[in-house]
Amino acid sequence: MHRTKAEIFREYGPFPGADNVHGVAYDGHSVWFASGGRLNAFDPASGKPLGSIDVAAHAGTAFDGQHLFQLAEDRIQKIDPQTGRVLATIPAPGGGGDSGLAWAEGTLWVGQYRSRKIHQVDPVTGAILRTIESNRFVTGVTWIDGELWHGTWENDESELRRVDPRTGKVLESLEMPPDVGVSGLDSDGDQFFCGGGNSAKVRAVRRPKRAAAGG
Repeated sequence: MHRTKAEIFREYGPFPGADNVHGVAYDGHSVWFASGGRLNAFDPASGKPLGSIDVAAHAGTAFDGQHLFQLAEDRIQKIDPQTGRVLATIPAPGGGGDSGLAWAEGTLWVGQYRSRKIHQVDPVTGAILRTIESNRFVTGVTWIDGELWHGTWENDESELRRVDPRTGKVLESLEMPPDVGVSGLDSDGDQFFCGGGNSAKVRAVRRPKRAAAGG
């Protein structure tokens, strides 16, 4: 396993009315983050808020190219980002113990925090298609360029991990500074957007070139 220190090069927030950052998603233009009672968008270039959606938003957030998906207690909501309307709901695999959320391969990938698992889930039925085990608490989850990454946050220590999506084996680790947690996670290809939990911040972490070039 390749282990390095995470390079945090920018912080966003705190944002007005948002006491926590849970899930994080990047839609190609804006970064969205869940803050409990709403989804918030900001411009990653300027850091300026771009609007919000009043919807239950307690954990992971994902974007499939058209819709937002949001964990809310024991369910996953499919949301139209233009209108804010909830279009569909499926049960969350952890029954409320879920954390991160990502979209890849036409499916949802759902982290389970204390169960230390990532589930691949059918986005229509909620059926579990595959389960990957971890040895750390799982927070944010993201896929980028065919790589599966997830955040960890345990005993005041956090890291970003690239794992084998078949076995869960850790291939690469970016260690966050002490007392800097990772809640939600997504990437635009060059950087990771990391939710900072009750810091109410989103942090930008540089994605290693080795990972960007790797298979």
